[in-house]
Amino acid sequence: MMRSLWTAASGMVAQQANIDVVSNNLANVNTTGFKKSRTDFQDLMYQNMRQAGATTGADNQVPTGIQVGLGVRQVATQKIYTEGSFQSTGNELDLAIEGDGFFQISMPDGTINYTRDGSFKRDSTGRIVTSDGYPLEPAITIPTEATKIAISSEGVVTATVPGQTNPQELGQLQIARFVNPSGMDSLGRNLLKETAASGAAVVTNPGTDGAGTIVQSYVEMSNVQVVEEMVNMIVAQRAYEMNSKAITTSDAMLETAANLKR
Repeated sequence: MMRSLWTAASGMVAQQANIDVVSNNLANVNTTGFKKSRTDFQDLMYQNMRQAGATTGADNQVPTGIQVGLGVRQVATQKIYTEGSFQSTGNELDLAIEGDGFFQISMPDGTINYTRDGSFKRDSTGRIVTSDGYPLEPAITIPTEATKIAISSEGVVTATVPGQTNPQELGQLQIARFVNPSGMDSLGRNLLKETAASGAAVVTNPGTDGAGTIVQSYVEMSNVQVVEEMVNMIVAQRAYEMNSKAITTSDAMLETAANLKR
């Protein structure tokens, strides 16, 4: 059996995975805080037909060998943590992180997940929560009678309460940083989970120790560039077609060889 059949088939499988990633990027072009992914590929093993450096005589060596590659495989889908554009909303609880870091979200099982999606709301008890009702960590509760909420770039949350001259301080936002954010697990619902590959979360106040700052009444949009993804889709489609052409060409060559004896 010709090696090219399996080599080209591995190329088709790899480009199909590439299209899957591009499609997910495009599907989330308007998802708040979404970070695009990139597919990484790696060549497979090689069959040595002739070893480079082999001697062919007393003082002669083969300068280059003969190696036949056996295809490609997908090895990683990497999140690209470039900053998305900021969109003004006018909502006091919409927050964006300008720079490095993630909001901490408390889950029902007591664990902490992380997100760049700062489109927060207020629940029936006054807590700041995500769209799914998961509270921000550290927990901050806004008084029912508060008329104006202010969040500084350093994460200090204050509210104006009737009858008080000065704004009331409600708490301090903290954000988490990771050595390798691309190593975090995506859970869906705009949430990420710490892993051994990402390293432990380094929790700090905004604007300190390299952490980003808070921008109130803005949300960070997806960093997906539609034109770039469309180009990636075209390249993947053409690569898929060329690999399928290699399969049909190999099949035609096998058919020719099979028809030599009649």
